[in-house]
Amino acid sequence: MCAIMFDPIKKLKEHLRFASVSTDSQFKEGMAGSQKFLAGLFSEMGLSVEVVDTDMHPIVLAKREGDLNWPHILIYGHYDVQPADPIELWNSDPFEPVERDGRIYARGAADNKGPQMAHIAAVAELLEENPNLPLRISFLFEGEEEIGSPSLLPFLESRKGELSQADLVLLSDTLSPSADQLVVTVGLRGIVVMDVEFTGPNSDLHSGLHGGAVYNPVQALCEVCASLHDSDNRVTVPGFYDGVTEVEEWEREELAQLGSDEEDYRQFVGVKALHSLSGYTAQESVRYLPTLEFNGIGGGYQGGGSKTIVPSKAMTKISCRLVGNQDPKKVGDLVRQAILDRTPEGIVAKIDMGHQGAPYLVVPPGKPNSPDNAPVLLTKAFEAAKVAISEEFPNSALFLREGGSIPIIADIKTTLGLDSVMIGLFLPEDNLHAPNESMNIDVLKKGIRVSKSILRSLAG
Repeated sequence: MCAIMFDPIKKLKEHLRFASVSTDSQFKEGMAGSQKFLAGLFSEMGLSVEVVDTDMHPIVLAKREGDLNWPHILIYGHYDVQPADPIELWNSDPFEPVERDGRIYARGAADNKGPQMAHIAAVAELLEENPNLPLRISFLFEGEEEIGSPSLLPFLESRKGELSQADLVLLSDTLSPSADQLVVTVGLRGIVVMDVEFTGPNSDLHSGLHGGAVYNPVQALCEVCASLHDSDNRVTVPGFYDGVTEVEEWEREELAQLGSDEEDYRQFVGVKALHSLSGYTAQESVRYLPTLEFNGIGGGYQGGGSKTIVPSKAMTKISCRLVGNQDPKKVGDLVRQAILDRTPEGIVAKIDMGHQGAPYLVVPPGKPNSPDNAPVLLTKAFEAAKVAISEEFPNSALFLREGGSIPIIADIKTTLGLDSVMIGLFLPEDNLHAPNESMNIDVLKKGIRVSKSILRSLAG
C-alpha cells in the first residue's frame, strides 16, 4: 500500500486532543488514545506497525521495509506530554488545540507532538511522491519520555539485533533560539534527580515550648542546601566535576553567532542579575557546564496567618545536569554522601534516588575534533541538515549543545551504537512544560521540508 498524504496541521490537532499525560494514571485513556492514533496513522501510511506492551505505556514501532542495502533511518519521538497544571493559567483548554497568531496552542504542541509530526509528514509526502524511495525507515515512539523512559532501555536491549542495523537516529525534541535560526543539537546534558527529606522531632512541636532545644529540620535543610554551592556558584561536592570536558573553541564561536548578550538573556528570564560560574557566559553555562539545582523545597506550616511550630519534616527535590564524561551514578552517590555527611546531629536524612541519564555528545563533520572514523551516512546527514536548514531559514544552521536532557539518546548510543541528528523545532517562546504551550506553524511547515530534504539526501 502506498503512503497517503495528509494535512499535517489537521492531524497534529487531532493528536493534541488526546491528554497523554504519562505521569498521572487518571489520563490512561488519553495515553491509549494517543498510542492508537499513531498506530493508525502509520498504518494509513503503509507501514507495518507493532505495538509493544511494557509495564507502563506501550511503544509504537512502525517500519518501512526494503532492500537491505538501502540506508536505514530510525526516527525517535514520544507521545506522552507534561501535566497541564496549573490549568487556571491557560488561556484556552490545554487539550483542545487553538490556532492563534500563527501558533497552535495545546499541551504537547511543541513537546513533542508538533516536531514529531514534521518527520511523520515528511515521510508520508516522500513515499507518496516516490513509492520506490530507496530508504528503510523505522519510527520508534515511546510513551514514557516525560518520566525518564523506564521501559525503553529494556526494549532497546531486547531488540538490539534488529534496531542496531539502523544507520542513525533522526529526531526533533530540542530547542532552537528563534524562528529564523535553527540549531542542530550535538550534545545533551545528563541528569540525576533525588528527593531529600529531613526529619527532626517525631511530630510538629510548639515553638515556644521547644524552639531552641531541638534542631529545626527546615533550618538544617536550608543550611545543608546552602553548603552545596560556594559564592561563585561552584558546586562544593568533592569529585563533582570529575569527567567534565573542556569546551572546544569552535563551540564558543558557534554559540557566539547567536548574537545574544548577557543583558538580553537576563531580561528574557526576568531576573535582576545572573549567577553564572566565573569565566563562563550564561549561554555557555547552560550548555557546557554541570549544575546542581533545587527544584522544590518545603516544610512546616504553609497556610495563612501564623502557626508557631518547630516542624517535624522538611524536604527538597534536587536535580543535577551533567556534561562530558560525568557518570550519573557516581555523581548521584557523591551528592547523596555529601548531604549525609553534612546532616547535623539530631536530624535524620532520607534520600530517594530518582531517574538518571548520561550526557550525550556527537561531533559534526569538519570540526577540529571531528572523529576520523565517523560513519559516512552520519556525516552525510549532518551536511544535508546544514544545507536544508540554510535553504528554509534566513540564517545558517548552528551546531550547538543543549542544556536539556534526553537520557534515552545516550542509551541509544550505548546500546545500539547509533548517533543522533537532532533538529531543533521548538523555540523559547513555545512555553514547554508551562501553561499556554504552543508550536509555531511556520516553523513546523519548514521543518517538514527540512526533514524531507535530509531523508531524500540519505536515500541518494
